[in-house]
Amino acid sequence: MQTKSNPLKKFRIILCRTSHPGNIGSSARALKTMGFSRLYLVKPNNFPSSEANSLASGADDVLKEAIIVESLEDALIGVNYTVGFTARKRELTQPHENIRTTATKIFPMAEKNEVALLFGNEKNGLSNDEIKHCQILSFIDASKDYSSLNLSQAVQIVCHEIRMMTALCLNNDIIKITTPKYVSHNVLDGFFNHLESVLDQIGFLKKIQAERLMQRLRLMFNRINLDKDEVNILRGILSEIQKKIK
Repeated sequence: MQTKSNPLKKFRIILCRTSHPGNIGSSARALKTMGFSRLYLVKPNNFPSSEANSLASGADDVLKEAIIVESLEDALIGVNYTVGFTARKRELTQPHENIRTTATKIFPMAEKNEVALLFGNEKNGLSNDEIKHCQILSFIDASKDYSSLNLSQAVQIVCHEIRMMTALCLNNDIIKITTPKYVSHNVLDGFFNHLESVLDQIGFLKKIQAERLMQRLRLMFNRINLDKDEVNILRGILSEIQKKIK
């Protein structure tokens, strides 16, 4: 495992459509206390904001360096693996696991990969369109009687669990897991667009519900964790199909 560089620098925390600026400031404080520094904001409702700065309580540098983007796709450029956080399991979705299990799995990835931790809007959480970009979904094991967490509390817990993996790996020399470098989100998204185009050209999407089928195909390929050579092979096959049907 990494010792010379800080593996936490390979994680980016992405907040989608945040309604309240105070939650952005509190989240910045939460991630900084755990050693994280990279904050991405997708279409925040109100930011920059004096209220965000006030609740950051010394994490002003995190807010100053925060990357503000108009779409989740922009926030995921260069990302190799995305974890979405949601309290409930969806009907058609990725594996849904406890944050401690997730932390054990994703921490070794940071040696060679850029990892995104994705949080949704305070009221509605992650949308189905946002979830489709995730390799896995994770949840915080809160009380079933009252499981509601403030956004910054959720960020704090998630970052703490990953930070504990740092301590385990560096201090106890636990079994090292070799993780390959996965293909980036934008390259993978290009493959999905190419696949959808070919399926549409051959008339396959017209026979069934196109949106639902593409969602299932995304889930299937996300479970595989394709590398760059595998994506190139698949896109080569798609290109040959396009030549034949022309």
